[in-house]
Amino acid sequence: MARPRWQRSRPVPAGLGAIAWDRFVAIWATLNLLWVAFDITYVPLRTFWLQRNLYPIPSVPLAVPLTFIPDITPWVDPIKGIEPHRETSTFLKQFKELERVMDQPAADPALKTRLLQRQADLMAQMVDSNPFLASDRAGTLEKIKNRLRQRADLDSSKDSAQRLLSPEWLASNPWAGERRFWADQVLPLVETNYWRSIDENGRPTDHFWRIDLLLFQSVFLLDILQRLIRIKRRLPGLAWHEVLLRRWTDLPLLLPFWRWLRIVPVGERLQTSGLVNLEPLRAVVSRGVVALLAVELFEVLALQLLDGIQGLIRSRQWPQRIRSLRSHQSVASSRDERELAELVRIWAPLLLSQVAPRLAPELQGVLSYSLRQSLDRTVVPPPLRQLQPLMQMESGLSRQLANGMVESLLELSRNAGSSLSRRDDAQLELLQRFVDRFWEELAVALESGPALERSQGLLCALLEQLKGSYLTQISRAGIESLLRELDALTVPPPPPAGSATPRA
Repeated sequence: MARPRWQRSRPVPAGLGAIAWDRFVAIWATLNLLWVAFDITYVPLRTFWLQRNLYPIPSVPLAVPLTFIPDITPWVDPIKGIEPHRETSTFLKQFKELERVMDQPAADPALKTRLLQRQADLMAQMVDSNPFLASDRAGTLEKIKNRLRQRADLDSSKDSAQRLLSPEWLASNPWAGERRFWADQVLPLVETNYWRSIDENGRPTDHFWRIDLLLFQSVFLLDILQRLIRIKRRLPGLAWHEVLLRRWTDLPLLLPFWRWLRIVPVGERLQTSGLVNLEPLRAVVSRGVVALLAVELFEVLALQLLDGIQGLIRSRQWPQRIRSLRSHQSVASSRDERELAELVRIWAPLLLSQVAPRLAPELQGVLSYSLRQSLDRTVVPPPLRQLQPLMQMESGLSRQLANGMVESLLELSRNAGSSLSRRDDAQLELLQRFVDRFWEELAVALESGPALERSQGLLCALLEQLKGSYLTQISRAGIESLLRELDALTVPPPPPAGSATPRA
């Protein structure tokens, strides 16, 4: 459909400044998308950012240290409202004091015993209160309890902690080995616990929106306004609400929720700015979606089409529809646009002048056989049919008659074809009358006899069979076979092995 004049596009030159700005916004939007992904995954992955250890096997305490990654938790925790938990912080603080005293050989044994007992009591209190529930890490306490049971070989985690922190156990097990156990397998799990504050709306505190608003969304708002102005200048006839609808994909950049949807406008900006070519990825994704939906969509469309055809066939308006094909009732009633008469004028010479003469041997054989059968039944009496010479003469006579009739008919056909091939207004009028009369007589024949209902029943049955066989065959076609066929049609074949690449 042609575009109205009031919506015609006006060429707007894209200068170097506009291109540089688009690329800057694309890069800035990509950084924002990475920041959004970091924000969404920070709380679930806070243990990794705190300890910078990678555990290849979750059930085995085997850690791969990544010390080159800086500790960012002191800066990010305040943004997410995360604070150290009091109970676990007290446990860690008291354990440091215990380490300091136990590392002094001249320390008072009574002081060591008191600190060991206090640490065991703190562990028992931790088991009873389970402070890890505040950070939704209830499984961490279970890991601590299981490691204590395995170390002390007891069934109770409290008794295990009491045994491991008793002077009797340390008398037979050096403190250096026990400290390594606590430092490697227990304390790192205790350090992962935290407490997160709640805002006035009852939700966990999150100040991410402030950084997002100040650093990113302000730039996005300025870029969107510029794009809207560009569209308005290029299509001045569009209303502002229509211009806004043209850029509906930019809406996720300004929403404070569902921020992962920003991948759509970010990808669009990277593509339009020329920094990244996402067309191959789009083609692969659209190909998979089309392959999944093509079969079902085609089934629905084909079924709807066949049902519509059946509805037209079952209609009682067939004679009226056939009468409407006459020239004086047709929409295209112009003398130069009589399609049916023009088709007859084109096809009749083709059939009479070229096709019919090539069928002369077959027509002679059919007519000769028919004449011979007619002569056998009417002219030759039964007693004389046993005479072989008489039968041969009859066969020759029928063949000559057939040849003569066919030649006469073909000559008449050639003359009629050559006559019809010449454009003649009177001839065209006669053809038009013939076509109109044909539609009228066909409508009358359908109204007066049982042919209409019989034809409708046969055609509907044929369509039902088509729906039952063809559509079932389509649904059975596998998606993988369709994709392989598409690859065979679109992917060019590799060059022959022996062919050499010409030098430039």
